[in-house]
Amino acid sequence: MSTIVLETMQLSKTYGRRPVVDAIDIAAYEGEVFGFLGPNGAGKTTTLGMALGLIHPTAGAVQVLGEWVTPGRTRVLRQVGALLGTPALVPHLSARENLDLMARLSPGVDRRRIADVLDQVGLFEAANRKAGAFSTGMKQRVGLALALLNRPRFLILDEPTNGLDPAGMREIRQLIRALVAEGTSVLLSSHLLNEVQQVCDRIAVLNRGKVVAQGRVDDLLRGQSPGVRLRVPALEPAADVLRAIPGVGSITVEDGELVVNGADTQAVLQHLLSHGIVPTELSTSVVDLETLFLSVTA
Repeated sequence: MSTIVLETMQLSKTYGRRPVVDAIDIAAYEGEVFGFLGPNGAGKTTTLGMALGLIHPTAGAVQVLGEWVTPGRTRVLRQVGALLGTPALVPHLSARENLDLMARLSPGVDRRRIADVLDQVGLFEAANRKAGAFSTGMKQRVGLALALLNRPRFLILDEPTNGLDPAGMREIRQLIRALVAEGTSVLLSSHLLNEVQQVCDRIAVLNRGKVVAQGRVDDLLRGQSPGVRLRVPALEPAADVLRAIPGVGSITVEDGELVVNGADTQAVLQHLLSHGIVPTELSTSVVDLETLFLSVTA
């Protein structure tokens, strides 16, 4: 069994009477890319804040690289790199100068690393440009470089491809895989499900503060039945009829079509026809991470 690099044990956070994170148990292992997914407001950022010692848990605990983490106990985080949202950069300093400032403030960081990480994130040629003139995508690259300065054993990335074009997204995917090959474990939180499916080994899906799915991506997808897509003259009446099918999961509307999860094509067609509804188009959709995500967070 691989070493666990991040583990939460009944981790909870409540604000007032509202549970934002509700007794979650997740585990990310050494040598993998672990995807952390969920809709807006699911509790992902709060969970990452507790893992980084920025937020006190209401209950439960979190371990990083085998050590307990709280706001008063963060020594192990010297071995962790993190990019959460858009990085706060000093605008009148260049990318290189921002990295140099962070290196001076971080114990044990070798300033000779700066050139290496600038090259890793594709910023070597723009290293002397002022950060205030950078696009969102360029700022993300600087933030990723900052997260890599300390040669982290464990890297936490929250929306690292924000603002990047498709070529930039591919570069970040390749960088993540290269880092894992070199021994860095990665937690990736992203709304870009196609990106997650391409790069992650295992995932956990959070919804309303609870873990609703966790495991290897391939295993979770094999457990999903293909969705059925159909066009009908009236969407809502058809959706109401289909909800009566035993075992049916989510029913959503995409591009003017109903997408039904949890029922096979034959059951959907027979049920519609028995209620006098004739679909004009009907097909089976591809089972992918988006299908899984919509099914477990519906």
